[in-house]
Amino acid sequence: MTNSTSTGRLSDTAVIPLQTLNPAESLDDLAWLDEAIGDARVVAIGESAHYNREFFQLRHRLLRYLVERHGFSAYAMETGFIESRLVDNWIRGGAEPLGQVMAQGVTSLMGLWTQMRDHLEWMREHNDNAGRSIGFYGIDLPGSMVSLLPGLDAVLAYLAQADPDLCPDPGIRETASLYAAASAFSAPEALASYGKLAPERRDALTANLADLAERMRGRRLDYVRRTTAEAYEHALQALRITITLDSMIREMTRGDQQVMIFNRDAAIADTVEWILRSEDRIVLAAHNGHVQRWPLTLPGRPPATPMGMHLADRLGTDYLVIGTTSGIGKTLNTGPDFYTGTLFTEMEPPQPGSLDALMAASHDGPFATDLRRLTPADTTSVRAASQQRAGIGAVYSDQSPLDAYDIVIHLPHVTPAEPDRDALAYASREVQEPFAQWQPGTAPE
Repeated sequence: MTNSTSTGRLSDTAVIPLQTLNPAESLDDLAWLDEAIGDARVVAIGESAHYNREFFQLRHRLLRYLVERHGFSAYAMETGFIESRLVDNWIRGGAEPLGQVMAQGVTSLMGLWTQMRDHLEWMREHNDNAGRSIGFYGIDLPGSMVSLLPGLDAVLAYLAQADPDLCPDPGIRETASLYAAASAFSAPEALASYGKLAPERRDALTANLADLAERMRGRRLDYVRRTTAEAYEHALQALRITITLDSMIREMTRGDQQVMIFNRDAAIADTVEWILRSEDRIVLAAHNGHVQRWPLTLPGRPPATPMGMHLADRLGTDYLVIGTTSGIGKTLNTGPDFYTGTLFTEMEPPQPGSLDALMAASHDGPFATDLRRLTPADTTSVRAASQQRAGIGAVYSDQSPLDAYDIVIHLPHVTPAEPDRDALAYASREVQEPFAQWQPGTAPE
């Protein structure tokens, strides 16, 4: 047996090998999860970076296990709350083309990969054949976290039914249209356009959104009588997160970059709680930096409070966190050339002393470690791993793994997910072009 203290690796008893990442294969090697998850209502699965094939597959496989063996009924993902209704409708039998659903219902480029297609097709097949269906929910702010239009349009469409005598100020949508981003690629330009708006125009937009929220709250019973309670609650939540996005953009324009974490993560935690009103148990998929129960600390910035800390405070032991680490391979490129088609970059081996390095040294294949069931020597080794890859280039964040996670899964080698040609056909030209430059032949002809 390996001595973890003397060699900088975990002992063999801490290593739970994963036989495969293929979601279609046998799930028997995940039986250890039965005891690990207990009665948790929310099982959060982190990822070290977006758009990697292996993280898509891991989440798919774990979702399948938790649905089939433990009756979880919802998959909540780091994608737009408003847009995700299109996906939920499709997995319940909707007739829209799947490529359109992926491109328009899964935001921030998360829906443009064949591994996401596999995931959604499995959910639909399950819903076609199982006695209890799965719901799909986005937890994030709308418009790839830049554009207010998806949220605003959803709210205005609802108000047209619930409050037909209301004549909303057309300036609300007109102003929001001036800095609407077509995709994550145009986010920088959209934020710059917002910064050029006259202060009185920004203020009028914020005031009008607040007025709509107060009107919706004050007329709840009237609105529910004209529509349904479900439609009302969804529209009100859509308005809440649209207001959060407006506030976040205002503060970022003033120079407060921390608001991206504080305001956004508090809002997505609220959305998870909103989902729990109608779902018993949720599989929650987001970046490690969102799901962890430990302050997110990036170089040069003070600690910020992620979603996971909010949920841990509200749910206690009903919130269980599976963090992830990775060894080598290609990861999301967070540099400026991302916007011109260099979507991925080569990773250096993990930095010594990091959680990633400890896990990489402990086993050659994919494996899990239950941090709550470690030997004293392994606990000492994990406690000494005080940093973790932040998923932002070569940046590492301060970390306390024993506080942040319950379980850690290590993937020794990660690769880019495969672009989905059908989904890209429904994406905007500004998305198609960088994808085609990164990997010729991926954009539609």
